Amino acid sequence: MELAHYSDYAVRLVNTEEPARNKDSLTSVDAVRALFGTSVQMARRVTDGDVTRFRNVRGRLRGVFEAADGGDHVLAVDLLNSLLMEFPVSPQVSGHETIGEHGGPNWHIHLADHPSNASAGYAAIACFGLAFHLTEHGPGRLGLCQASPCRNAFLDTSTNRSRRYCSDRCATRANVAAYRARKRLEAEESARSGRSAEETQESHALSER
Repeated sequence: MELAHYSDYAVRLVNTEEPARNKDSLTSVDAVRALFGTSVQMARRVTDGDVTRFRNVRGRLRGVFEAADGGDHVLAVDLLNSLLMEFPVSPQVSGHETIGEHGGPNWHIHLADHPSNASAGYAAIACFGLAFHLTEHGPGRLGLCQASPCRNAFLDTSTNRSRRYCSDRCATRANVAAYRARKRLEAEESARSGRSAEETQESHALSER
């Protein structure tokens, strides 16, 4: 598994909450387990206490994205470093049955999963993945969706650093809203111009009397 993949853990956790919509899907053990995806072994260790712990980590991870999205990259790094110190990772060399170019196992770095509880294990992986993405691409690649009221977190992997939305759906919704806003503005300006023309004509008519 590529190390960059671990950054998705951070995005998944942050996006279980939509503050502007007052929505929170992280309300049960099953919801927490769903975050682990195919990591069944990690998910099995989830307990009721992990729900609160996951929410705490989620809030701190959102703080990293908010700082980065707001341009305060130093604060974003400081917040992430604080999480990394609290939730350290245990890297190990791992290999699958796939044969590599040298005729042996396909060796790669894997983050070992043996922390004290499920939330600590998830946090360690999520924070390390986010740190890897940040150092590879820069803090400016951590963003929050600009399609209000969404504000979901995303990782910008575009070639020109132009991503502004978390999904195609939000991008379409924002473009439609912008188009409608332009049309309303044009209609208002047209109406004002029409009124101004009428007022000018009335003024000329009065002056000629």
